[in-house]
Amino acid sequence: MLFDKQVQHITHNIMYLDSAKKEEIFEKFGQGKQDTGSAESQIALFTHRIAHLTEHMKQARDITRYRAIVKALGLRK
Repeated sequence: MLFDKQVQHITHNIMYLDSAKKEEIFEKFGQGKQDTGSAESQIALFTHRIAHLTEHMKQARDITRYRAIVKALGLRK
């Protein structure tokens, strides 16, 4: 249950990326603003999302929740 809530929270925070920002990323790194499938476009999009999530996670101070999600995802073995 805790994991489901955390995934919903993360998913909600990813939604900050509106279509205009995606088009900007695709135009800059892909073959144009409609190029959603090329490796360059996808890498740039994921990099942007990872950077956003990294900044968000820097603000998290609840070690218990952090440990719970790391365990649930099987990270840091």
